[in-house]
Amino acid sequence: MEAESKAKKILVVEDNDDGRRLVSKVLKMHGYQVTGVATGEDAIVKAQSELPDLILMDIRLPGGIDGLEATKRIKSEPQTAHITILALTASVRPEDVQAALDAGCSGFARKPIDIDELPKQVEEYIKRNP
Repeated sequence: MEAESKAKKILVVEDNDDGRRLVSKVLKMHGYQVTGVATGEDAIVKAQSELPDLILMDIRLPGGIDGLEATKRIKSEPQTAHITILALTASVRPEDVQAALDAGCSGFARKPIDIDELPKQVEEYIKRNP
């Protein structure tokens, strides 16, 4: 139990069920506590209630609030502003990179995910903000 309570918490925001399950499974195998949601609205609520150590945010989410807007809202609240957010996206064109950074993302995790690289990226960003 004690080891689980010390595990870093990751919030995975991904509207594709299979993608969300894969990312969650890979991170759980590396000892992280993982919660997954499918919408920007749910991401904001979970960020406030769970206070994860890191959020993997799909940028292109359907519905009212996309990943960029969800990131801006999470970063604008004092309670959640400290949370590191990585954009989870297949699109890394310069304008997309800049938009994500402007919204408050600290970096990127490419889709489709590399199951060997993703845990390394997550660990690197968590170490930056212990």
